[in-house]
Amino acid sequence: MKASDMRGKAALVTGAAGGLGRETALALARAGAHVMLADVNRVGLEETAGLLARLDVEVRCCASDLTLADNCRAAINDAVEVFGRLDALCNVAGVIVFAHSADMAQADWERTIAVNLNAPFYLAQAAVPHLLESHGAIVNVTSSAAFIGEAYLAAYCASKGGLTQLTKSLAMEYMHTPLRVNAVAPGGMITPMGRTIHMPEGVDQSLIGRYRPQRGQVAVEDVADLIAFLCSDAARGYHGASIVIDNGQIAG
Repeated sequence: MKASDMRGKAALVTGAAGGLGRETALALARAGAHVMLADVNRVGLEETAGLLARLDVEVRCCASDLTLADNCRAAINDAVEVFGRLDALCNVAGVIVFAHSADMAQADWERTIAVNLNAPFYLAQAAVPHLLESHGAIVNVTSSAAFIGEAYLAAYCASKGGLTQLTKSLAMEYMHTPLRVNAVAPGGMITPMGRTIHMPEGVDQSLIGRYRPQRGQVAVEDVADLIAFLCSDAARGYHGASIVIDNGQIAG
């Protein structure tokens, strides 16, 4: 099987209403996968579904708040019911909030952890039995922020670091099974989420400048292609890996 050949397989992609989630859904559909698109943004989901409509795959939308465990179970069950199987879970959805740690609102902290860490765990819980049956894969999207401290991003760094360790823990737990669990850690990308970032007053720009990519932003399409590859049988040697794709952002 060639790289990223997903013909006859099915995937669920979170954050599919735009940005990296949308590009991941497109990459998987181009590889032949049927795709369940999941996000809280119904309008964005419909736009993504429209882009996939020209491809010869089946597409369904799940407009749901996946920070709730019951909704995660329902989304997985819906995908299996529609497609008859589940071969890949791509946890792409994420949120980022810059704040002075001493001033960060409790709601912002809890939402960041809920979206970036809780939801991937709840989805994995529900998906694992089906992925074991299909010899499938989980791909978690973490961040270069999982490996370095980034000022004013305490919640984001904590959530992405936690997701990296969740990836490794699941990989160890399912070491003696056909399930593969990996993570992709992008650096800065030009996405709708990135364009809405708001910096609080009084930040130290010299600290923020330390983690700006010197070789430019990472192409979203390149990250999506990497995710699709890890979902495919061509990536059978990858398990418990956290692959950084950041244009050298954290090289030194």
